[in-house]
Amino acid sequence: MDILTTGLARDIVDRTMRIIPFNVNVMDAHGTILASGTPSRIGELHAGALLALAKQVPVEIDAATARNMHGAKPGINLPLVVNGQVCGAVGLSGTPDEVRQFGALVRLTAEMILEQAALAGALQRDSRHREAFVLNLIRYDEATRGELAAWGQRLGLDFGRTQLVFLLQLDDGADALAEIQRLQLRLLARDGALLTAAAGPREMVLLASYDPASAPPPRRQGDLLAAMLRDECRQPHALAMGIALPGVDGAAISYQSAQAAARIGRARDPAARRFSYDELALPVLLSGLGAGWQARQLRQPMARLHAGDRKGLLRRTLDAWFAHDGNGGATAAALHIHRNTLDYRLRRIADITGLDLARTEDRFLLYVSALLETP
Repeated sequence: MDILTTGLARDIVDRTMRIIPFNVNVMDAHGTILASGTPSRIGELHAGALLALAKQVPVEIDAATARNMHGAKPGINLPLVVNGQVCGAVGLSGTPDEVRQFGALVRLTAEMILEQAALAGALQRDSRHREAFVLNLIRYDEATRGELAAWGQRLGLDFGRTQLVFLLQLDDGADALAEIQRLQLRLLARDGALLTAAAGPREMVLLASYDPASAPPPRRQGDLLAAMLRDECRQPHALAMGIALPGVDGAAISYQSAQAAARIGRARDPAARRFSYDELALPVLLSGLGAGWQARQLRQPMARLHAGDRKGLLRRTLDAWFAHDGNGGATAAALHIHRNTLDYRLRRIADITGLDLARTEDRFLLYVSALLETP
């Protein structure tokens, strides 16, 4: 096994020599000293360790035996076994009668350190595997559908269930990526079913898979996740929730809708920290109309309004009117103007755009035109 590194060997020496009054050496599977309380011995071949590794049993060397072995010193040498495999040896220098009682303690400590390192490595490899799956899933390519389905099955992900993507965005910070990596471990410890991936230096994707018949609705899941992140995340952040959909391509669509919800939500309210597709469905859906003659025609009403509203007063009035669902009293109060002033401005908007704001279809056309201007 390659689990025994120089760093782990030093850790074993440091920890054990704090509790026993003898020199400790740690050797790799070939008998080479990786760490020692006597630094000058590092890199030497340890004769006692070679015997212990070959026989896979503790080997004691007394003074008489040491004189007949090149470079050997009296002591006890014990093989280190992790997950059923010999990965190295640990040696205690001193007369066997003096150090024997500490041998089992030192070996147990060393093997515990190595087992923890092996487990951490396995978890890290598993986390990277899960992260790679999530990144491939949100960047869905029809050509990889079968591969993704098989990959998801190995991870226990049922694509017949609903996929819901959340997008965590950290505020600017030099340590943002390190915080995302720390968060991934913390969230995995709290909810092993939650799949995560770093989608950028300040972004993390969180994928939840659930059965709509038995799980809380998406909004409630968002509330629970937001509360968890308030406990765990050390940096200011925003959370966006996408659309909930089943299927292999459901996560990719959910991710795209979460991105759009975050972008549109921030443009509307830069101070906001929670965004949701459900609350921004229409502007999110319309955000895909970026080109083509239909999009150009839909933008015409707002283009005419801008041409006749150089100071932007009418646009701000229109935004407030839409924000208050066409309620004149609430709009006038929000703008701190008289109701008659509001009515005059709305007539000016109608004249410039050529639309009748009393007609539902015209109001909707103007609303769509305004939404298409959102970044």
